[in-house]
Amino acid sequence: MKVYKFGGASVKDASGIKNLTKIIAAESDNLIIVVSAFGKTTNALEKVLKAWLNGEAKYNDLLDEVYLGHLSIVMDLFGQGSEVKEKIDGSFALLRDYLLTSIKGKYDFEYDQVVSYGEIWSTIIVSEYLRTYFHDVDWCDIRENLLTDDRYRDANVLWSESTKRVLSIFDFKKKRIYVTQGFIGGTVAGQTTTLGREGSDYTAAILANMLDAECVVVWKDVSGILNADPKWFPDAQKLDEISYKEAVEMSFSGAKVIHPKTIKPLHNKNIPLYVRSFLSPEEKGTVIKADATLREIVPVFIKKVDQILISILPKDFSFVMGDNLSMIFHSFITHGIKVNLVEASAVSIDVCVDDEREKVEVLINDLKTEFSAVYNEKMEMLTIRHYTPEALILITEGREILIEQRTRSTVRFVVRKV
Repeated sequence: MKVYKFGGASVKDASGIKNLTKIIAAESDNLIIVVSAFGKTTNALEKVLKAWLNGEAKYNDLLDEVYLGHLSIVMDLFGQGSEVKEKIDGSFALLRDYLLTSIKGKYDFEYDQVVSYGEIWSTIIVSEYLRTYFHDVDWCDIRENLLTDDRYRDANVLWSESTKRVLSIFDFKKKRIYVTQGFIGGTVAGQTTTLGREGSDYTAAILANMLDAECVVVWKDVSGILNADPKWFPDAQKLDEISYKEAVEMSFSGAKVIHPKTIKPLHNKNIPLYVRSFLSPEEKGTVIKADATLREIVPVFIKKVDQILISILPKDFSFVMGDNLSMIFHSFITHGIKVNLVEASAVSIDVCVDDEREKVEVLINDLKTEFSAVYNEKMEMLTIRHYTPEALILITEGREILIEQRTRSTVRFVVRKV
């Protein structure tokens, strides 16, 4: 059994879904197909959510645009009067009713209830289209089987109960192909949760672990994992093999090829992950596995944009260690702010985080009784794995460096955006 994951770029339109079908047709093994929301649907639903929470009537128009995009795909694939349109209409009606009648709660909770619909719609359409070619296809609502806690927008999986349900629902004696959603889960009480932005890779890894899959294949619009973003370095090179450790280092540093949580469930059971191109499925791509060897060690360049550098200083100039450090990082955890880099001195600490402005400002307000805290916005965190003197010059020349950290294999810089 294998797990295939298709991201939003691979299923952004009808031709993408037809291409997915061709890829599936070439596979004879049992499959779980994990699908993300179509194209930019998640971004569009975030705009719907923001307008709704702000009491702006335009949320209806924004939701209509999302609906028309999905309707266009349904028409292209199934034509007029299809049962698929009725299913999509019914699901959109549920969301419209929720937005009309529910009492607005906290942002993270409402985010999961609204934005999660993107994956529901995409998997309904993909599974129905696959059924026109394969008789043994089933659709699975992962929210009822992948159980999590109630940490909305960054939920933790309840592994024991989820494993029991996953083993029961994905029964390959009944069907050969199952289509399900990435990114989302559900609480025991039945509330929808999400696993973190771009979390569909993580879903694929979780299911692979629970079901002892042969491998996971992530289908993307690139030929594999590259040593740099080709938009940043046009001559980026493909890495044929990398180790689990290397993949974790890259994803933590900001590489967007895979979700940071993806590797651990695979490593635990030694399940390889392949990154392949849905545009050129005949190519081998990149494999992430335990015993990978780099035929040639080349620098790997990673840029993490939209960063904020927070500087924290005790008002009494006491050391930022011991209880102070514990208090500071407890606040980060409480407010759900992930730390990308830390630089500590005797009386101050600098922390680089993603630009989630509202959370950062609440954090600073909570710390102000004990600490002075300010932040710089529009930062970038630049990382080089396996750096060379030439690589250092290449990415730092002409930039203002605020923080530099080095180990034997990795160097990181926090710089002002040029």
